[in-house]
Order: sequence, then C-alpha cells, then structure tokens
Amino acid sequence: MVSGMTCKSCTSAIESALGALPGVQHVAASLTDEQVSVTHHSDKVNRARLVEAVEDAGFETTRLEEQEKDHGDTARLLDTSTASPMEAAALTTTIIAIRGMTCGSCTAAIESQLTPSLIPGLKTFSVSLISERASATHDASLLSAEALAERIEDCGFDATIVSSIQAFAETVGGIKAEETTVFRIYGMTCASCVNKVEQGLLRIPGVSQAAVNLQLEEAKITFMPDQVGLRDLVDGIAALGFDALLADRTDDGAQLESLARTRETREWRRHWIQCCAVAVPLFLLNKVFPYYTPLRKLLDMRVFIPGLHLVDVVSLLLTVVLLFGAARRFYQSAYKSLKHGSATMDVLIVLGVSASVAFSILSMLVSMVTSFKGHTATFFDTAGMLLTFVSFGRYLENKAKGATSTALSRLMSLAPSSATIYVGKDGEKQAAERIVATELIQIGDIVLLRPGSKVPADGVVVAGESFVDESMVTGEVEPLHKQAGSLVVAGTVNGHGSIDFRVQRVGKDTQLSQIVQLVQDAQTSKAPIQRFSDQVAGYFVPCVIFLGLLTFMAWMVLSHVLASPPAIFLNAGPGGKVMTCLKLCISVIVVACPCALGLATPTAVMVGTGMAASQGVLIKGGAVLERATQVTRVVFDKTGTLTLGQMTVQRSWMTSTWQDRVKLWWTLVAATEQPSEHPTGHALVRHAKDVLNLAVHEMISAATTGFEVVSGRGVQCTVQVEGTSYEVVIGNALHLESHGSTPEQNDQLAKSVQDGQTCVFVAINGLYAGFLGLSDQIKQDAAATVMALKRMGKQVSMVTGDQLASAQRVAKEVGISSDQVWAGIVPGGKQELIRAMQAEGCVVAMVGDGINDSPALATADIGIAVGSGTDVAIEAADMVLMRRGAILDVPVALLLSSAIFGRIKLNLLWACIYNLIAIPFAMGFFLPMGLHLHPIVAAGAMAFSSVSVVCSSLLLKYWQAPRWLREVEEGGSMQFEGDGTGKKFVLFRRVRALFSQTGYSRVDDEEMQSMPMVR
Repeated sequence: MVSGMTCKSCTSAIESALGALPGVQHVAASLTDEQVSVTHHSDKVNRARLVEAVEDAGFETTRLEEQEKDHGDTARLLDTSTASPMEAAALTTTIIAIRGMTCGSCTAAIESQLTPSLIPGLKTFSVSLISERASATHDASLLSAEALAERIEDCGFDATIVSSIQAFAETVGGIKAEETTVFRIYGMTCASCVNKVEQGLLRIPGVSQAAVNLQLEEAKITFMPDQVGLRDLVDGIAALGFDALLADRTDDGAQLESLARTRETREWRRHWIQCCAVAVPLFLLNKVFPYYTPLRKLLDMRVFIPGLHLVDVVSLLLTVVLLFGAARRFYQSAYKSLKHGSATMDVLIVLGVSASVAFSILSMLVSMVTSFKGHTATFFDTAGMLLTFVSFGRYLENKAKGATSTALSRLMSLAPSSATIYVGKDGEKQAAERIVATELIQIGDIVLLRPGSKVPADGVVVAGESFVDESMVTGEVEPLHKQAGSLVVAGTVNGHGSIDFRVQRVGKDTQLSQIVQLVQDAQTSKAPIQRFSDQVAGYFVPCVIFLGLLTFMAWMVLSHVLASPPAIFLNAGPGGKVMTCLKLCISVIVVACPCALGLATPTAVMVGTGMAASQGVLIKGGAVLERATQVTRVVFDKTGTLTLGQMTVQRSWMTSTWQDRVKLWWTLVAATEQPSEHPTGHALVRHAKDVLNLAVHEMISAATTGFEVVSGRGVQCTVQVEGTSYEVVIGNALHLESHGSTPEQNDQLAKSVQDGQTCVFVAINGLYAGFLGLSDQIKQDAAATVMALKRMGKQVSMVTGDQLASAQRVAKEVGISSDQVWAGIVPGGKQELIRAMQAEGCVVAMVGDGINDSPALATADIGIAVGSGTDVAIEAADMVLMRRGAILDVPVALLLSSAIFGRIKLNLLWACIYNLIAIPFAMGFFLPMGLHLHPIVAAGAMAFSSVSVVCSSLLLKYWQAPRWLREVEEGGSMQFEGDGTGKKFVLFRRVRALFSQTGYSRVDDEEMQSMPMVR
C-alpha cells in the first residue's frame, strides 16, 4: 500500500523512480487502490531497494508481498488481501443472451445450476429475467464462455454468447494491452479465401493474431490498439477484396430487438391466434351449441361406437391439433426443466392441460365401455381456453416488458450510424471528407459535425461554434455553447452551427457507452429484496402441485363423507364428484402464478433505472436502490460539490523582498503550480497568467524539476528562470514550517481569514515570500439542496480539506450547522470520518467529485458522484449525477430511489396477496358459501396477475419529483407543509438569501496557523 498519491503526476513519479532501477521489468501504479506492482529480477534488485525508491520519491509504504515468477519476481506494495494484477487479468466477463425464461422459477433453475461456490473458475453469476441476459465473471482458463452457455442450455433454455471480455484492458503504465475483436467477413467462398484474409491481416503492423472461420464468416483478430485501429483493419480486409462489419454492431441490433421483446411478442401473438383458432370452436361446441336444441341433437349423434358422440370426436381432434401445435412450446419447456430437476410455470400449465385432456379421454373410454347415452363429461374446452388465456397473457406481458426498457433502448440508439471525418495528412481541413461507420472512428480523427447531426464520439472542439443539446445523455435542460476547447459527448445533437472536433474516446470508452453499460449492469444486478422472491420461486411450483393433489384428495373424501356437501357436488353434472374435484385441482394448479413474484423486482428496477438515466441520474443496481432508502445522513464535500470548484484569487500579498520583483514572483508561483491537478493550483496559474499578460494556452517561460505533491499540504519544486534556480514551496502553514519557514502574521492575512478565504503560503529559497487568498463560488442550488434534504429528514454534514473559516462560511450560506462541519480533513481522514459516522448507527451517503473523495465514496453506504467529477470518483460511487452543477439532483436521486423501491415492495405485496387469496379460493375454501373458481377463470386470473405487475412497474415512467422540489429547482416560491400543528414557511425565489447573513466568526492566529490545506 502506497499512501500519498493524489494525481497522475504521483503515479508517474513512482513509475519513473522504480523503472530506473536495474532489473525492473514492469511497474504499474494504481491511483485508485493506492497500490504499486513491480515485476523485477530478484538477483539484481531486492524488495528493500524497491521500498527505498518509493520512499525517496516522497511516499510512504505499508506492506509488501512478493510472488516468484518463471523469469522474475513480482513485488507488490499493497494490502495482501487484494488480488494480484496477474490474477485479476485472468478474469473474464461474459454476457449471455437467454431465451425461454418466463418467471422467477426459470432464473432460480439456472442459478441453481451455476452456483459460483460449486463450479471451479466461476466467480460471480447473475441472471436478469427482463433483459434476458446472464452476466458471469470467470477464469477463462478454468471455465470457458462456451461451457457456461452449454450449462444454461442443459437447464432447458436457449443460450447465445453476446460478449466475452477480459476484465482488465490496461497494463503497465496505463498502456493498453492487446485487444481482441470479431469481424463479420462477407465474400469468402473457400479455404484459399480464409488463408488470404489471415495472411493479409497478419501483415498489418500491430496485428498479432488472426483466425478466420469460413463457416461462421467471422475473423477473430488480436491487435495493439495504440498501433492499429478498427478502421485500419476494415480497410485492410477491403483491400483484399472482402467486405467486413464489426460483429458488435450486429450484437447491438440484436440486443435492441431483445429489449423491445420484438420476437417474443410476435411469437406469442402467433401462439395466441393459433390457440384462439382451436379454443373458440371448442368452447362453442361444448358450452354454447348444446343449449341450441337442433345442434345439440347433431352433436350428441353416435359415431360408430355406442357411447362415442360426435361432439367428443370433433373436440378430441381439435385438441390434438392444439397439443401438437401451439401447446408444443409449453411441453418442450416443461420437459427440459423437469429433466434437470427444476420446475417452472410451464410445468403448472402443462399439468393443467394434460389433466384436462387425460380426464376427457378417460371419460370417453368409460362412456364407450358403458355405452353411455347422455352427454360425456369432458374438459377439452378447458384445455383450449387455458392455453388461450396463458398465450394472451404472455403476449401482453412481453409487450409490457418491451415498454420497460424503452429508456435503455433510447440510450443505445442515440449514437449515429455514420460520421464524416477528414482524411489526409494530420486531418487538415483541406483534406478530403469521408463517411465512415461510427464504430470505425479512431482516436485522433477530426470529425465534421454539421447542423442537426448527432455527435458520434467524445472529443474536443478544434474549430467552429455551435450550441449542442445534451439532454438525452446528461439531462441538461438547455443546449450548451460549444467553441474551440469545449468537450462534446457522443449521442448529443448539434444545433445550427458547424463544428470540427478531434476524437478523444471511441466505442465502449465514450461517456454514452459507459452510461449504457452502467444501466445494463444495474438492470442485471439483483436487489437483496429479490432474494425473497427467488427463494419462494424455487419451492413454489412443487408446493402448488402438492396443494393441487391435496385439494383433489381432500374433496374426494369430504364430498362422500359430509352429510350435506357444498352445492357444487350436489349439482354435479356428467362425471359427478370426480369431475368437480378434478376441476378444483386444475384450478389450483393454473391460478398459482410464480411469474408475478419473479417480475415484481426486475421490472421495477428496469423501468426505474432507465427513467433515472434519462433524467441524468445513474443508479448502479438494485442493491443501491435498497440502501438509498435507508440513508439517514448526507455528507457533502465542499470544493466542486457545494461550490463550483473554480477557485479565484481574491487577495495576494508578498514580502518587501519581492515587492519590486512582482513579475518574477508570479512566474515562480505559476511555474510551480503548473504541473498540479488540484483546483487551487489551476486557479493560481490562471491568475498568474492574467498578471503576466499571458494567454490561457501559453506556457510559463520557466523550467521546473523535482516537482512533488505532499497530500493535504502543498507542492514544491525547483524553478529555473533566466539561468537562476529557485527552491519554491507553496502550501499551508504546516507545509512551509516543515521546510524551515514560518508565515508572518499581518492585517492582510487576518482579513483573508476573516473573509473565509483559503490561504496559500509561498516560500522561496527557504524564506517566507507571501500568501494568496482564494475563494470559491457556491452553487446556486446548494442552499435549496440542503433545505430539501432536511425536509426529507436527513442529517446534513460537510467535510473538506480546506480551512475552517472557509468551510464555516460555505456551511453558513447553504444552511449546514456549524457542528456538522469538519475542516482540514485529509483524504484518508474523510474515509475514517465516514466509518465513525457508520459506527454511530448512521446510514451515510457521501457526495463528492474528486480523486481525494473516492475512498470516502467507496466507504459510504451510498456514494454519490457529481457528473463533473473525476473518473476515479465516478467509478467509486454508487450513483452518478450527470447534470453539470445540478447538486439538487441529490435529493431527487434519493426520492427516486425511494419511489422505485416502494414500487418493488408494492409489486411483491400484490403478488403475495394474489397468491394468498387466489390459491385458497381455487382450493375450495369458499365452497360452503357457494363460490368456486372455474379452471378457465383461473387461467385468466393467472395471466392478469403477471400483466398487472408489469403495468404497475410501468407507472414509474410517470414519476415526478414532488411539487415543492420542482418549484425550488425552478427558483419559484413554494410553501412547505409543516408538522401536525399546520405550520408553514415560504421558500422565496432567492433561497440563499435566507442564509446570507453578514459577519463571520473570527478565527484566532493559533487556529489559523493549524489549518491545513488539502492538495
């Protein structure tokens, strides 16, 4: 474990220091995990020398673990409980499309056969019923993706591998490792074509492997992405005379179709029509025509054998057509599930249909043996109507399921199919234009964006000016102005201007793709509450079968034992009491519905997370939703979260030694802070350039060496200006004192402290040289956010590495109590503070944006990262707010999570109530009151229960933030309802005016000197 790393400069410094040692082959420093991995020859450099090199670079190490390799040792400066990079690299994430799942019993059956603890190499495995996807993390050397798919197929479902990607794509120093991609190749006819393509690909620089499959018309290519791009590969294949298409593009199309349930909806509609074509005539023959005397005589006509009637023969023939037609799908699914020891909803349906048909055939045989002249008791119409209702229910259910994923489908469809790039030397504008597929855009391309067109990749504008609509991706309401230097995001829509931008991120690395991946992962993951429905689903079908048999036997006994049995037995028609008991048994089997339980959670999660994404709130899974509803305390970082994170210099003062060398003083300050990635450093450089009359893009004319960042204190380096070297130290008082200089107290410094400014001290050549006072502007809706969270009953706190006076000023303006402010806290201290709050029993949500917030975000029960934050913070968070600067989305995210989780509980409650009422009703508990459930009605109720749960989840699409919160966001006035006494108070348009009181608590000199400043 290496402590003290705060930015990429830190990791670069460590990698450079270790890489310079003899015998060191590879060095990988991880900023997020605070870990360093070194591959080295132990006979040339030992572990003590490695630790010494890291500590000489200004960092601290804790534990070190060594693993021997064939050609060297790998020393790891890390916590020994963490998996090694070599182990992590072996993990593969595989996504598998699964067809045929209908209920929670289906997912339970698959997961029971793929339990990670029982299968070597399988680390995690989860199945999503709604998206029909399974996600598995596994060791490909022990368990292949094909083996996973085969195990799923053994459970009775169709499985297709969508993707199988190595979990870690980066190696030492952040350089991307080899990537493998698959192309569809069109035009190959023989083995010579295969050889031609393979040899042609291998001649392309950067391609290490190429395997072409003639039968599948695919080429699997392994290449170095920093040497060759996807478009280069396609062009290379085209030069050989063949057409190539990236396989991922067809996979995305298939997934869109899957999300829309297009195929399933079409198939179930066909099944329903087929069932209707048979069931309606069956129903008319058995339930309608017998009441019409002329037709009744025809239907009761004997056919060849005494006791065999025309209506029964026709009904049997129609039922046979039904069984070998529309019902075949149910029988195949039931057989596969029973074959592997599991039972699904299809088993119940097949039992109900089979019992109806079997009893009907048995009645016909008895009628023929006894030469019965009356109407034979048959259930052919029941079997037909049962299948009809179930098919109709499945049709509606899949149609509704398709609607649950509209938000995700819309996100996946945002990227355009093609783009226009400049082709020529360095992408110069006078070069020719070329239209290419979006997936073939490469980093460094210059893309021409015409008015009204969609942005195909992430990049930075190099020419032109326009307004871009980012509402579909980030939730921004108003179009944003873009000019040279502005960032553009894939999937957004250009306005009326034309702009050229240089591509920085493509394909799966774009912000849009990452959002889609986050939403997909969230919809695949399961909430803890779903364990209840999964456990119930595992035992549901066997229990229902048992209850059905119990119902039949119990009523067979009671109908003969009771002196006055229920009227249904006294008025029994043909077939007598046996037929009545069988009807009750079939009703029990048919009315029970595990589908409602299985759909309760995933449909709500899919609709809710999709809708949240469309509003700029990314929620990483169902477990996050559940924890978010339990949050009792919200902790905010200050800089960049409650404030804009753009520090500005408000006051500067220098000692008399430097007052006649102002330009040199500012040059030294700017040169020292120029490598820094901290907002304070950026502010100092911006202000220095203004003082020196330099443009933003101009560099400071000074050379720096030995740049070093001391976490929580400041920076230091050697600056050379016009041949003279200066040792410069910039930071807080403690940082300067550690280098032998002490800040002087004066009226200017006291005034800065009183105004709540962040004070940065400067020492040059070991002597105190002055200070700078900086402040940050508070976000417009910060006060409204705090007030909204308090109204929701949350305790609001603030933690910052800044000085106490500055923190108290911000806290006072936004409405946070002074006793809930922690200032001067280093990154590790924030994490310890969160743990201390959790130890007190609080469920903590941490809101932050920077690298120094990532440990606290990961430790908190709910980590919330603002969209303008760093990639590290976003990776560590559980929720991501995509709208820039919209801190009011914090209460929106919590309220939305509560609404989604509330819908999950409502769905589960409805599913449980339905089964608890419907099953006893079907079992005949209400027969003494003259009430019973016919099998046909039972089938309709079962279909309705599943559809009702999906429709209930779809109502989340109409969720809106409470009126009071919407009016706060709009800046209008609003009355809050008070407690039971009916008290009210008014939130005016300028909410912050409530807290903008003048005068601040003075801080004494000793307290001021002890105030550290986080870098």
